[in-house]
Amino acid sequence: MSIDEKTNTPTPAAAPDGRPSMPRWLLGLGPVVLIAVLMAVFALLNGPGLAKLGEGAPPKEEVTIEDVRFLPGQIQITARNEGPDPVAIAQVNVSDYYASFTQSRDTMAPLEATTLTVNYHWVDGDPYEIALLTSIGGKIPATVDAAAPSPERGTSFFGLMTLLGIYVGVIPVALGMLWMPFIRRSSASWIRLLLGVTVGLLAFLTVDATLEGMELVAGNGAFGGPLVVFLGAFAAYLVLEATDAWMRGHQEPAPAGTPAVLPPRKLALLIAIGIGLHNLGEGLAIGSAYAVGSLALGATLIVGFAIHNTTEGLAIVTPLAKEPARLGRLAVLGLIAGAPAIAGALIGASVYQPTLAAFLLGLGAGAVAQVALKILPLMKDHAGKILTPLGSAGIILGLATMFLTGLLVQA
Repeated sequence: MSIDEKTNTPTPAAAPDGRPSMPRWLLGLGPVVLIAVLMAVFALLNGPGLAKLGEGAPPKEEVTIEDVRFLPGQIQITARNEGPDPVAIAQVNVSDYYASFTQSRDTMAPLEATTLTVNYHWVDGDPYEIALLTSIGGKIPATVDAAAPSPERGTSFFGLMTLLGIYVGVIPVALGMLWMPFIRRSSASWIRLLLGVTVGLLAFLTVDATLEGMELVAGNGAFGGPLVVFLGAFAAYLVLEATDAWMRGHQEPAPAGTPAVLPPRKLALLIAIGIGLHNLGEGLAIGSAYAVGSLALGATLIVGFAIHNTTEGLAIVTPLAKEPARLGRLAVLGLIAGAPAIAGALIGASVYQPTLAAFLLGLGAGAVAQVALKILPLMKDHAGKILTPLGSAGIILGLATMFLTGLLVQA
């Protein structure tokens, strides 16, 4: 008997002794209420018998500096308490100079953050060693290799971030989709090769986004640290799997004996969604890096990003090789894949938080990984093999292309 058959079995209206049975919702709510009552009593009694465990133990201070911005005559520092005990910042030392400062929160409770505004006349290009001293003598260090003025966040700044998202997201994807006529005239062998290239592109994006997300939260245990990257990836994978299942459920059933394959249009949509989630995280990383002055946006760097992301358009149109080419549909797919870079740049420029950035990069990694797995069955040859010499060559070519173009965006 399947689980559906078991759950659909009628439930008796009364217990064997003739008394009416309890409602199902009450059976599910009962344990929850009991747990809540027990936890409340335990908290009110302050953990009976456990009060002496913490006697004599010094407070545990774990603070991370998340952001350092350089403004005219000031340095703004955002610090977060990762430990279980409250922390208060008593002094700020900048290159052996104790500077005056104000802060948004005098005492940080666990997981809370404070922004310190330090009065200090810094010099553009000079290195600085910053140390936050807590009220009990703890020291939280941070090193800035070269101070650079952080841009003011105004209308012109957000306009620049929007333009940046268009440059590195929308335009490159649109240019990559111009390979559509070439793909439509390609033979089946060429299509398998290009599908392999697509899998290689997506596999590279998966690894690249995962490593970048973990680097953002390295040494930062707040909100789970590197775990949020994998949570984001797993969540995105499940969401796209559910979307795939929903799409399959709303299409005509496949003939008996043939596996259900997602239609090319829907597969292209999944690819666009996956790449869009990746570009959301990439845009956030770029916007936040520029907002804190650690990324100089020059023409060479923008061209590098554009070349690197152009290959994403190829990944979208490859499954549509034998489909009618409608400009409206292609335009929508391009916007789904590229426009999230604009939103990411705006979010990263206005509200930078390493954990959020890492989570979004994880979302992108999980999404493109799911799409890559969906493309693999389309690479089968007449013998039913996926990793044929042609397909394997395509995957290697895709990985090499992303690696080489990625060298252009090292900053």
